[in-house]
Amino acid sequence: MKNIFLSLAALVVITSCKNDSKLNVQASKVETEKAQFSIVIHGGAGTILKTNMTPEKEAAYQAKLEEAIKVGYDILKNGGSSLDAVEKTINVMEDSPLFNAGKGAVFTNAETNELDASIMDGKTLNAGASAGTTTVKNPINLARAVMEKSPHVMLSGKGAETFAEEQGLTIVEPDYFFTENRFQALKKIKDSEKIELDHNDKQAFYDHEIKDSKFGTVGCVALDKNGNLAAGTSTGGMTNKRYGRIGDAPIIGAGTYANNNTCAVSSTGWGEFFIRAMVAHDISALMEYKGLTLQEAAKEVIQKKVPELGGDGGIIAIDKNGNMVMEFNTAGMYRASMNDKGELFLGIYKDE
Repeated sequence: MKNIFLSLAALVVITSCKNDSKLNVQASKVETEKAQFSIVIHGGAGTILKTNMTPEKEAAYQAKLEEAIKVGYDILKNGGSSLDAVEKTINVMEDSPLFNAGKGAVFTNAETNELDASIMDGKTLNAGASAGTTTVKNPINLARAVMEKSPHVMLSGKGAETFAEEQGLTIVEPDYFFTENRFQALKKIKDSEKIELDHNDKQAFYDHEIKDSKFGTVGCVALDKNGNLAAGTSTGGMTNKRYGRIGDAPIIGAGTYANNNTCAVSSTGWGEFFIRAMVAHDISALMEYKGLTLQEAAKEVIQKKVPELGGDGGIIAIDKNGNMVMEFNTAGMYRASMNDKGELFLGIYKDE
């Protein structure tokens, strides 16, 4: 009888060891599945419908999105930092008239271009932002300079431009930002304000023209090989904006947020609501305090919280394991992603 018990005990030990070994193998597989690096970009969300898009315009957006993301991908692949990848990727979109950032910035009511941007380092939680600049060619570069070379988080207007000059950033004449299609969009909205419309027609016009006039913001989030996250956002704001209006793009926690413990987020949409909901930070907080996955947190905020307030738009995000999310509640969002395997995704419309 004693020998039977000893044999059973030995069998239990052997089985236990085998199970432990299986668990260790599984755990090791999970660890190896963590992405070495990844990157996601957006070029704005809104009423982007295939029926309103020419093949030429669609191809132009896809080409520029691919060009931009491959700049960041190459930096990450070669061991560069997530901050460098975010900044250089956004530069490509800022230099393109296709997006509402940098060269393609929309016009204010005063027929000027006022640009905003922000960037955040997930490792240190350091951040920088600029708002209302009119002469800085690449506002995301200014945001990074504010983060790394000043004791401040946000600078605005003339002071921000003076700081940019002192830091040797590229300064341009305000008319550098002029593009005919953006100017015509402003004229169309200003002309409409002079026309007497009944309530229904006015609401329809507002929904179609003015509500979407703020979209086109660009953003990038990245995870590098050292496990560091970064996020950045750049915009020209809202067409026909008055009184020095500033949206969510330069607001840390609303338009941009990065934390190595959770995720990196860049927002695009109706800024007033993204500020009220503190969208970017809220996604991180839901992960940190409620244990939600990035996908769950993004869906909660973008599909529920923001619409309940009355806003719309979208986000891109990466978590600390390299999982990528592109969540939006509009008809479309210009977007792209690449993982450490070099797999590229390009999307514009909702069902892609």
